[in-house]
Amino acid sequence: MADSIPATDVQTIIFCCEAGIGSSLMGVNSLKKKLKKLDIKDVQVIHKSARDVPEDAQVIVCHKGMAKLVRQRVPGAVVVAFTHFLNDPAIDRVVTALENGYEIQAEG
Repeated sequence: MADSIPATDVQTIIFCCEAGIGSSLMGVNSLKKKLKKLDIKDVQVIHKSARDVPEDAQVIVCHKGMAKLVRQRVPGAVVVAFTHFLNDPAIDRVVTALENGYEIQAEG
């Protein structure tokens, strides 16, 4: 498992869930809005089911109940696990790191 990645290296964030539909779409849209508000245009946010996450993913945001599975499936990715689909501090830390050029830290 990767522990961190410089924000300047991130091109894509995969927001994944169990099936690829449903409540996680709210989280995806919320993350996209936050990045748009900060005028962060060079990072793409993609929604995928856990089974469809590409092996070369850089940053994966997923519910903490899926984090172990995702880490096993994509060991080279920085995995950020959240508890709440909306307004979760873990997701806010990703946004802050991108805004300020910090390292995005794996957590959860």
